[in-house]
Amino acid sequence: MTDIVPPTADEMREIIAAHQGLEGPLLPILHAMQDTFGYVPEDAVALIADALNQTRAEIHGTISFYHDFRRAPAGRHVLKICRAEACQAMGGAQLAAATLGKLGVDWHGTNANGAVTVEPVYCLGMCACAPAAMMDDRVAARLDEAGMGELLAEAGA
Repeated sequence: MTDIVPPTADEMREIIAAHQGLEGPLLPILHAMQDTFGYVPEDAVALIADALNQTRAEIHGTISFYHDFRRAPAGRHVLKICRAEACQAMGGAQLAAATLGKLGVDWHGTNANGAVTVEPVYCLGMCACAPAAMMDDRVAARLDEAGMGELLAEAGA
């Protein structure tokens, strides 16, 4: 796994400045941070708070409320496993447990070679084809351990 070089304050300020004039700029700023760096750096919280005249607690509250924002760099691929009721009823809990065990991680963790970060998601809209997961932008449905194994192999996990 390669070392992640944290973004500089100037790089973060550039993103803030590009979105600060928007109406309701906080979410666009956070999305731009994550799109650019792969996560929302801890140092960005104070910079955003100062720029938007908000408290660091308000910025942190927004980041922690929305599950798609990451506070640490993700692996090369992000695997989102559905945790909604339909998927759970069709074996999703067992599939998730097996997948986490195979990768040696817990939720939000990245496997040892940095290939996959696993995150819970609470509906992929594939309820009739449960259990479902999404690797990066690709949805996979009617998954079992073999199908999940194929997804992980493709990701290099």
